Amino acid sequence: MDALEVNRFRAKLALFVADVFASVPRKDQRAKGDCYLRGLMLDGRRKSVQAMASRLPDGNEQNLQQFVNQSPWDPVPVQRRITERMLPRIDPTAWVVDDVSVPKDGRMSVAVAPQYCGALGKQANCQVAVSVHAATDTASCPLQWRLFVPQEWASDPERRRKTGIPDQIVHREKWRLALDILDELAGWGLAPPVVVADAAYGQNADFRAGLTKRGVAYVMAVRSDVTVHPHDAQPVTPPWSGNGRKPQPRYRDKPFSVAALATSHGRQAFTEVTWRTGSRGPMRSRFLTLRVRPAGAKARRLAQAAATAEQGHWDGVLPKVTLLIEWPKEAEEPTDYWLSDLPEDTPIRELVRLAKIRWRIEHDYRELKHGLGLDHFEGRSWTGWHHHVTLVTAAHAFLTEQRLSPKARTPASRSTRSLTSSRPC
Repeated sequence: MDALEVNRFRAKLALFVADVFASVPRKDQRAKGDCYLRGLMLDGRRKSVQAMASRLPDGNEQNLQQFVNQSPWDPVPVQRRITERMLPRIDPTAWVVDDVSVPKDGRMSVAVAPQYCGALGKQANCQVAVSVHAATDTASCPLQWRLFVPQEWASDPERRRKTGIPDQIVHREKWRLALDILDELAGWGLAPPVVVADAAYGQNADFRAGLTKRGVAYVMAVRSDVTVHPHDAQPVTPPWSGNGRKPQPRYRDKPFSVAALATSHGRQAFTEVTWRTGSRGPMRSRFLTLRVRPAGAKARRLAQAAATAEQGHWDGVLPKVTLLIEWPKEAEEPTDYWLSDLPEDTPIRELVRLAKIRWRIEHDYRELKHGLGLDHFEGRSWTGWHHHVTLVTAAHAFLTEQRLSPKARTPASRSTRSLTSSRPC
Protein backbone atom coordinates (compact mmCIF):
# COMPACT_ATOMS: atom_id res chain seq x y z
CA MET A 1 0.00 0.00 0.00
CA ASP A 2 1.22 3.51 -0.73
CA ALA A 3 1.01 6.39 1.74
CA LEU A 4 -2.34 7.61 0.38
CA GLU A 5 -3.93 4.19 0.77
CA VAL A 6 -2.59 3.80 4.29
CA ASN A 7 -3.95 7.23 5.24
CA ARG A 8 -7.32 6.35 3.74
CA PHE A 9 -7.59 3.47 6.21
CA ARG A 10 -6.29 5.38 9.25
CA ALA A 11 -9.69 5.68 10.96
CA LYS A 12 -10.53 2.00 10.42
CA LEU A 13 -7.08 0.98 11.55
CA ALA A 14 -7.43 3.04 14.74
CA LEU A 15 -10.64 1.20 15.61
CA PHE A 16 -8.99 -2.15 14.81
CA VAL A 17 -6.00 -1.36 17.02
CA ALA A 18 -8.24 -0.17 19.87
CA ASP A 19 -10.02 -3.53 19.82
CA VAL A 20 -7.18 -5.96 19.11
CA PHE A 21 -4.66 -4.24 21.42
CA ALA A 22 -7.16 -3.54 24.21
CA SER A 23 -5.13 -5.82 26.50
CA VAL A 24 -2.04 -3.61 26.09
CA PRO A 25 -2.30 -1.38 29.15
CA ARG A 26 -0.71 1.88 28.05
CA LYS A 27 -2.12 4.29 25.50
CA ASP A 28 1.33 5.18 24.17
CA GLN A 29 2.07 1.48 23.57
CA ARG A 30 -1.15 1.09 21.58
CA ALA A 31 -0.16 4.15 19.55
CA LYS A 32 3.18 2.50 18.75
CA GLY A 33 1.26 -0.61 17.71
CA ASP A 34 -0.76 1.50 15.27
CA CYS A 35 2.45 3.04 13.94
CA TYR A 36 4.17 -0.36 13.56
CA LEU A 37 1.19 -1.78 11.66
CA ARG A 38 1.23 1.17 9.25
CA GLY A 39 4.95 0.60 8.74
CA LEU A 40 4.33 -3.06 7.89
CA MET A 41 1.57 -2.21 5.40
CA LEU A 42 3.35 0.69 3.74
CA ASP A 43 5.24 -0.06 0.52
CA GLY A 44 8.94 -0.69 0.91
CA ARG A 45 11.39 -3.52 0.28
CA ARG A 46 12.49 -3.89 3.90
CA LYS A 47 10.23 -3.89 6.96
CA SER A 48 12.94 -3.61 9.58
CA VAL A 49 12.27 -1.07 12.32
CA GLN A 50 14.84 1.38 10.92
CA ALA A 51 13.40 1.20 7.42
CA MET A 52 9.79 1.56 8.59
CA ALA A 53 10.59 4.49 10.87
CA SER A 54 12.26 6.33 7.98
CA ARG A 55 9.12 6.00 5.82
CA LEU A 56 6.55 7.03 8.44
CA PRO A 57 5.93 10.73 9.18
CA ASP A 58 5.49 9.87 12.87
CA GLY A 59 8.08 7.09 12.87
CA ASN A 60 10.56 7.09 15.73
CA GLU A 61 13.12 4.33 15.46
CA GLN A 62 14.01 4.27 19.13
CA ASN A 63 10.36 4.13 20.22
CA LEU A 64 9.52 1.32 17.78
CA GLN A 65 12.64 -0.65 18.75
CA GLN A 66 11.68 -0.41 22.40
CA PHE A 67 8.06 -1.36 21.67
CA VAL A 68 8.89 -4.51 19.74
CA ASN A 69 12.04 -5.67 21.54
CA GLN A 70 11.85 -4.59 25.19
CA SER A 71 8.29 -3.58 26.01
CA PRO A 72 6.66 -6.15 28.36
CA TRP A 73 3.23 -6.28 26.70
CA ASP A 74 1.86 -9.82 26.39
CA PRO A 75 1.27 -10.94 22.78
CA VAL A 76 -1.04 -13.86 23.70
CA PRO A 77 -4.19 -11.79 24.51
CA VAL A 78 -3.60 -9.87 21.27
CA GLN A 79 -3.36 -13.12 19.31
CA ARG A 80 -6.48 -14.41 21.01
CA ARG A 81 -8.44 -11.28 20.14
CA ILE A 82 -7.32 -11.48 16.51
CA THR A 83 -8.48 -15.10 16.42
CA GLU A 84 -11.85 -14.33 18.02
CA ARG A 85 -12.36 -11.48 15.59
CA MET A 86 -11.28 -13.27 12.41
CA LEU A 87 -12.83 -16.73 12.75
CA PRO A 88 -16.45 -15.58 12.19
CA ARG A 89 -15.32 -13.40 9.30
CA ILE A 90 -13.38 -16.16 7.54
CA ASP A 91 -15.77 -19.03 8.44
CA PRO A 92 -12.96 -21.53 7.85
CA THR A 93 -13.26 -24.67 5.79
CA ALA A 94 -10.26 -26.11 7.64
CA TRP A 95 -7.39 -25.28 9.94
CA VAL A 96 -4.04 -25.78 8.23
CA VAL A 97 -0.87 -26.78 10.09
CA ASP A 98 2.26 -25.47 8.42
CA ASP A 99 5.71 -24.14 9.20
CA VAL A 100 7.83 -21.33 7.87
CA SER A 101 11.59 -20.85 7.80
CA VAL A 102 13.62 -17.64 7.80
CA PRO A 103 17.30 -17.75 6.72
CA LYS A 104 19.57 -16.05 9.25
CA ASP A 105 23.26 -15.26 9.50
CA GLY A 106 25.21 -15.88 12.68
CA ARG A 107 24.21 -17.92 15.71
CA MET A 108 22.72 -15.40 18.17
CA SER A 109 19.23 -14.81 16.76
CA VAL A 110 16.82 -16.72 18.97
CA ALA A 111 16.50 -20.44 18.03
CA VAL A 112 18.61 -20.11 14.89
CA ALA A 113 20.48 -23.26 13.83
CA PRO A 114 21.61 -25.22 10.77
CA GLN A 115 18.46 -27.14 9.80
CA TYR A 116 16.22 -27.74 6.80
CA CYS A 117 15.13 -24.38 5.42
CA GLY A 118 12.02 -24.59 3.26
CA ALA A 119 12.61 -21.05 1.99
CA LEU A 120 15.87 -22.23 0.40
CA GLY A 121 14.99 -25.89 -0.17
CA LYS A 122 18.10 -27.15 1.63
CA GLN A 123 19.94 -27.28 4.95
CA ALA A 124 20.83 -23.76 6.03
CA ASN A 125 21.17 -21.51 9.06
CA CYS A 126 17.61 -20.40 9.82
CA GLN A 127 14.74 -20.02 12.27
CA VAL A 128 11.64 -22.23 11.91
CA ALA A 129 8.17 -21.53 13.27
CA VAL A 130 5.13 -23.81 13.37
CA SER A 131 1.78 -22.17 12.68
CA VAL A 132 -1.93 -23.00 12.52
CA HIS A 133 -4.15 -21.06 10.11
CA ALA A 134 -7.90 -20.80 9.59
CA ALA A 135 -8.49 -21.08 5.84
CA THR A 136 -10.99 -21.08 3.03
CA ASP A 137 -10.31 -20.80 -0.69
CA THR A 138 -10.74 -17.03 -0.41
CA ALA A 139 -8.93 -16.06 2.80
CA SER A 140 -6.80 -17.26 5.70
CA CYS A 141 -5.51 -16.00 9.02
CA PRO A 142 -2.72 -17.28 11.30
CA LEU A 143 -4.26 -18.31 14.62
CA GLN A 144 -1.12 -19.11 16.59
CA TRP A 145 2.64 -19.52 16.22
CA ARG A 146 5.31 -21.56 17.97
CA LEU A 147 9.02 -20.90 17.46
CA PHE A 148 10.85 -24.22 17.04
CA VAL A 149 13.74 -24.44 19.51
CA PRO A 150 16.42 -26.82 18.15
CA GLN A 151 18.02 -29.39 20.43
CA GLU A 152 21.32 -27.48 20.51
CA TRP A 153 19.57 -24.56 22.22
CA ALA A 154 18.21 -26.77 25.00
CA SER A 155 21.67 -27.17 26.51
CA ASP A 156 23.11 -23.73 25.75
CA PRO A 157 22.33 -21.57 28.81
CA GLU A 158 24.42 -18.65 27.57
CA ARG A 159 22.51 -18.18 24.33
CA ARG A 160 19.19 -18.82 26.09
CA ARG A 161 20.00 -16.10 28.62
CA LYS A 162 21.10 -13.58 26.01
CA THR A 163 17.99 -14.11 23.86
CA GLY A 164 15.59 -14.34 26.80
CA ILE A 165 14.15 -17.82 26.19
CA PRO A 166 11.93 -18.66 29.20
CA ASP A 167 13.15 -21.52 31.39
CA GLN A 168 10.06 -23.63 30.68
CA ILE A 169 10.67 -23.58 26.91
CA VAL A 170 12.49 -26.73 25.82
CA HIS A 171 13.11 -28.54 22.56
CA ARG A 172 9.88 -30.07 21.20
CA GLU A 173 9.34 -31.68 17.84
CA LYS A 174 7.34 -29.66 15.33
CA TRP A 175 4.39 -32.05 15.39
CA ARG A 176 4.21 -31.67 19.17
CA LEU A 177 4.28 -27.87 18.80
CA ALA A 178 1.34 -28.15 16.38
CA LEU A 179 -0.62 -30.18 18.94
CA ASP A 180 0.34 -27.62 21.62
CA ILE A 181 -1.19 -24.89 19.47
CA LEU A 182 -4.38 -26.89 18.96
CA ASP A 183 -4.57 -27.49 22.72
CA GLU A 184 -4.18 -23.78 23.46
CA LEU A 185 -6.87 -22.89 20.94
CA ALA A 186 -9.13 -25.56 22.47
CA GLY A 187 -8.54 -23.85 25.81
CA TRP A 188 -9.98 -20.72 24.21
CA GLY A 189 -13.11 -22.70 23.31
CA LEU A 190 -12.14 -23.13 19.64
CA ALA A 191 -12.17 -26.32 17.59
CA PRO A 192 -11.22 -26.91 13.94
CA PRO A 193 -13.72 -28.24 11.39
CA VAL A 194 -10.86 -30.42 10.12
CA VAL A 195 -7.05 -30.19 10.22
CA VAL A 196 -5.03 -30.25 6.99
CA ALA A 197 -1.25 -30.58 6.74
CA ASP A 198 1.51 -31.55 4.32
CA ALA A 199 3.46 -34.80 4.38
CA ALA A 200 5.97 -33.49 6.93
CA TYR A 201 3.13 -33.84 9.46
CA GLY A 202 0.86 -36.38 7.77
CA GLN A 203 3.68 -38.90 7.55
CA ASN A 204 3.92 -38.90 11.34
CA ALA A 205 1.69 -41.60 12.89
CA ASP A 206 2.09 -39.96 16.32
CA PHE A 207 0.67 -36.70 15.00
CA ARG A 208 -2.29 -38.41 13.34
CA ALA A 209 -2.93 -40.36 16.55
CA GLY A 210 -2.70 -37.15 18.57
CA LEU A 211 -5.43 -35.59 16.46
CA THR A 212 -7.62 -38.69 16.76
CA LYS A 213 -7.16 -38.69 20.54
CA ARG A 214 -8.38 -35.08 20.59
CA GLY A 215 -11.40 -35.87 18.41
CA VAL A 216 -10.04 -33.78 15.54
CA ALA A 217 -10.64 -35.00 11.98
CA TYR A 218 -7.83 -34.68 9.45
CA VAL A 219 -6.82 -34.75 5.80
CA MET A 220 -3.05 -35.30 5.67
CA ALA A 221 -0.65 -35.57 2.77
CA VAL A 222 1.66 -38.60 2.92
CA ARG A 223 4.57 -39.87 0.86
CA SER A 224 4.25 -42.63 -1.69
CA ASP A 225 6.14 -45.10 0.51
CA VAL A 226 3.61 -45.13 3.36
CA THR A 227 2.39 -48.70 3.80
CA VAL A 228 -1.21 -49.82 4.28
CA HIS A 229 -3.35 -52.95 4.40
CA PRO A 230 -6.56 -53.16 2.34
CA HIS A 231 -9.64 -52.31 4.39
CA ASP A 232 -10.93 -55.89 4.36
CA ALA A 233 -7.69 -57.44 5.63
CA GLN A 234 -8.13 -59.22 8.96
CA PRO A 235 -5.45 -60.12 11.50
CA VAL A 236 -4.92 -63.69 12.63
CA THR A 237 -3.44 -64.97 15.87
CA PRO A 238 -0.94 -67.85 15.52
CA PRO A 239 -1.66 -70.84 17.76
CA TRP A 240 0.07 -70.74 21.14
CA SER A 241 2.26 -73.66 22.10
CA GLY A 242 1.78 -72.97 25.78
CA ASN A 243 5.40 -71.88 26.21
CA GLY A 244 6.63 -68.31 26.34
CA ARG A 245 4.53 -65.25 25.60
CA LYS A 246 1.23 -65.60 23.84
CA PRO A 247 1.56 -64.57 20.18
CA GLN A 248 0.00 -61.25 19.19
CA PRO A 249 -2.52 -60.98 16.34
CA ARG A 250 -0.86 -60.12 13.03
CA TYR A 251 -1.88 -59.50 9.46
CA ARG A 252 -0.95 -62.49 7.35
CA ASP A 253 -0.02 -60.53 4.20
CA LYS A 254 2.61 -57.83 3.96
CA PRO A 255 1.27 -54.29 3.56
CA PHE A 256 1.40 -52.40 0.26
CA SER A 257 2.95 -49.00 -0.32
CA VAL A 258 0.24 -46.52 -1.24
CA ALA A 259 2.01 -46.08 -4.61
CA ALA A 260 1.81 -49.79 -5.38
CA LEU A 261 -1.81 -49.96 -4.24
CA ALA A 262 -2.75 -46.97 -6.41
CA THR A 263 -0.99 -48.31 -9.48
CA SER A 264 -2.62 -51.73 -9.09
CA HIS A 265 -6.05 -50.18 -9.67
CA GLY A 266 -5.03 -48.70 -13.04
CA ARG A 267 -5.90 -45.38 -14.66
CA GLN A 268 -9.46 -46.46 -15.44
CA ALA A 269 -10.37 -46.43 -11.73
CA PHE A 270 -9.71 -42.69 -11.38
CA THR A 271 -12.44 -40.06 -11.71
CA GLU A 272 -12.10 -36.45 -12.81
CA VAL A 273 -12.87 -33.98 -10.02
CA THR A 274 -13.14 -30.18 -10.18
CA TRP A 275 -12.55 -28.62 -6.75
CA ARG A 276 -12.43 -24.87 -7.37
CA THR A 277 -12.09 -22.18 -10.02
CA GLY A 278 -8.67 -20.60 -10.24
CA SER A 279 -7.42 -17.54 -12.08
CA ARG A 280 -7.03 -19.63 -15.23
CA GLY A 281 -10.31 -21.49 -14.97
CA PRO A 282 -11.56 -24.66 -13.27
CA MET A 283 -9.01 -26.63 -11.24
CA ARG A 284 -9.44 -30.32 -12.05
CA SER A 285 -7.56 -33.59 -11.97
CA ARG A 286 -8.25 -37.32 -11.59
CA PHE A 287 -8.68 -38.97 -8.18
CA LEU A 288 -9.49 -42.26 -6.48
CA THR A 289 -10.46 -43.05 -2.88
CA LEU A 290 -9.80 -46.36 -1.15
CA ARG A 291 -10.45 -47.54 2.39
CA VAL A 292 -7.22 -48.74 3.97
CA ARG A 293 -5.57 -49.54 7.30
CA PRO A 294 -2.23 -47.71 7.84
CA ALA A 295 0.48 -50.23 8.71
CA GLY A 296 3.92 -50.16 10.31
CA ALA A 297 5.29 -50.85 13.77
CA LYS A 298 4.43 -47.40 15.12
CA ALA A 299 0.87 -47.47 13.76
CA ARG A 300 0.43 -50.90 15.37
CA ARG A 301 1.78 -49.74 18.75
CA LEU A 302 -0.44 -46.66 18.74
CA ALA A 303 -3.53 -48.67 17.80
CA GLN A 304 -2.79 -51.22 20.52
CA ALA A 305 -2.27 -48.51 23.15
CA ALA A 306 -5.52 -46.74 22.18
CA ALA A 307 -7.55 -49.97 22.17
CA THR A 308 -6.09 -51.14 25.47
CA ALA A 309 -6.82 -47.80 27.13
CA GLU A 310 -10.42 -47.85 25.89
CA GLN A 311 -11.35 -51.55 25.97
CA GLY A 312 -8.67 -53.23 28.06
CA HIS A 313 -7.46 -55.41 25.20
CA TRP A 314 -6.53 -55.25 21.52
CA ASP A 315 -7.80 -57.60 18.85
CA GLY A 316 -5.08 -56.64 16.37
CA VAL A 317 -7.39 -54.71 14.04
CA LEU A 318 -5.83 -51.51 12.72
CA PRO A 319 -8.19 -48.54 12.28
CA LYS A 320 -9.58 -47.75 8.84
CA VAL A 321 -9.06 -44.42 7.06
CA THR A 322 -9.61 -43.12 3.54
CA LEU A 323 -6.69 -42.97 1.12
CA LEU A 324 -7.09 -40.23 -1.49
CA ILE A 325 -4.88 -40.56 -4.58
CA GLU A 326 -4.28 -38.11 -7.43
CA TRP A 327 -3.23 -39.33 -10.88
CA PRO A 328 -3.28 -36.42 -13.34
CA LYS A 329 -4.25 -37.28 -16.89
CA GLU A 330 -0.86 -36.31 -18.30
CA ALA A 331 1.19 -38.10 -15.59
CA GLU A 332 2.70 -41.54 -16.05
CA GLU A 333 1.94 -42.53 -12.45
CA PRO A 334 0.06 -41.23 -9.39
CA THR A 335 1.55 -38.03 -8.00
CA ASP A 336 -0.02 -37.28 -4.60
CA TYR A 337 -1.52 -39.14 -1.65
CA TRP A 338 -3.54 -38.17 1.43
CA LEU A 339 -4.96 -40.02 4.44
CA SER A 340 -8.23 -38.87 6.01
CA ASP A 341 -10.32 -40.08 8.93
CA LEU A 342 -13.40 -38.13 7.87
CA PRO A 343 -16.58 -40.25 7.61
CA GLU A 344 -16.50 -42.91 4.89
CA ASP A 345 -19.37 -41.26 3.01
CA THR A 346 -17.57 -37.90 2.66
CA PRO A 347 -17.90 -36.95 -1.05
CA ILE A 348 -14.67 -37.23 -3.01
CA ARG A 349 -14.98 -33.61 -4.17
CA GLU A 350 -15.00 -32.47 -0.53
CA LEU A 351 -11.93 -34.57 0.25
CA VAL A 352 -10.12 -33.10 -2.75
CA ARG A 353 -11.13 -29.55 -1.84
CA LEU A 354 -9.74 -30.04 1.67
CA ALA A 355 -6.57 -31.74 0.44
CA LYS A 356 -5.89 -28.78 -1.85
CA ILE A 357 -6.76 -25.98 0.62
CA ARG A 358 -3.09 -25.53 1.57
CA TRP A 359 -2.61 -23.42 -1.57
CA ARG A 360 -4.31 -20.57 0.30
CA ILE A 361 -1.72 -20.64 3.07
CA GLU A 362 1.13 -20.70 0.58
CA HIS A 363 -0.48 -17.73 -1.19
CA ASP A 364 -0.91 -15.75 2.03
CA TYR A 365 2.58 -16.60 3.26
CA ARG A 366 3.89 -14.59 0.32
CA GLU A 367 2.02 -11.56 1.64
CA LEU A 368 3.10 -12.26 5.22
CA LYS A 369 6.75 -12.63 4.28
CA HIS A 370 7.33 -10.32 1.33
CA GLY A 371 4.53 -7.79 1.72
CA LEU A 372 4.32 -7.49 5.51
CA GLY A 373 7.88 -8.31 6.54
CA LEU A 374 7.39 -11.52 8.52
CA ASP A 375 10.98 -12.49 7.72
CA HIS A 376 12.45 -8.97 7.96
CA PHE A 377 12.76 -8.83 11.73
CA GLU A 378 16.35 -8.00 12.71
CA GLY A 379 16.05 -8.41 16.48
CA ARG A 380 17.46 -11.43 18.30
CA SER A 381 15.28 -11.90 21.37
CA TRP A 382 12.45 -14.31 22.18
CA THR A 383 10.23 -11.38 23.20
CA GLY A 384 11.01 -9.38 20.07
CA TRP A 385 10.31 -12.31 17.75
CA HIS A 386 6.91 -13.01 19.33
CA HIS A 387 5.96 -9.33 19.32
CA HIS A 388 6.92 -9.02 15.65
CA VAL A 389 4.97 -12.07 14.43
CA THR A 390 1.95 -10.92 16.44
CA LEU A 391 2.11 -7.48 14.81
CA VAL A 392 2.52 -9.03 11.34
CA THR A 393 -0.50 -11.25 12.06
CA ALA A 394 -2.49 -8.19 13.10
CA ALA A 395 -1.55 -6.31 9.90
CA HIS A 396 -2.53 -9.32 7.79
CA ALA A 397 -5.82 -9.67 9.69
CA PHE A 398 -6.65 -5.99 9.14
CA LEU A 399 -5.97 -6.22 5.41
CA THR A 400 -7.99 -9.44 5.19
CA GLU A 401 -10.91 -7.70 6.87
CA GLN A 402 -10.78 -4.92 4.29
CA ARG A 403 -10.79 -7.45 1.44
CA LEU A 404 -13.72 -9.28 3.02
CA SER A 405 -15.76 -6.15 3.64
CA PRO A 406 -19.40 -6.39 2.49
CA LYS A 407 -18.73 -3.97 -0.37
CA ALA A 408 -16.25 -6.44 -1.84
CA ARG A 409 -18.12 -9.68 -1.20
CA THR A 410 -18.97 -12.11 -3.97
CA PRO A 411 -21.70 -14.80 -3.96
CA ALA A 412 -19.08 -17.55 -4.35
CA SER A 413 -17.16 -16.58 -1.22
CA ARG A 414 -18.09 -18.53 1.89
CA SER A 415 -15.87 -16.21 3.93
CA THR A 416 -17.55 -13.01 2.83
CA ARG A 417 -21.02 -14.51 3.16
CA SER A 418 -20.29 -15.07 6.84
CA LEU A 419 -19.82 -11.31 7.28
CA THR A 420 -23.49 -10.66 6.60
CA SER A 421 -24.37 -12.52 9.80
CA SER A 422 -21.35 -11.42 11.85
CA ARG A 423 -20.74 -8.12 13.54
CA PRO A 424 -17.47 -6.71 14.83
CA CYS A 425 -17.02 -7.69 18.45
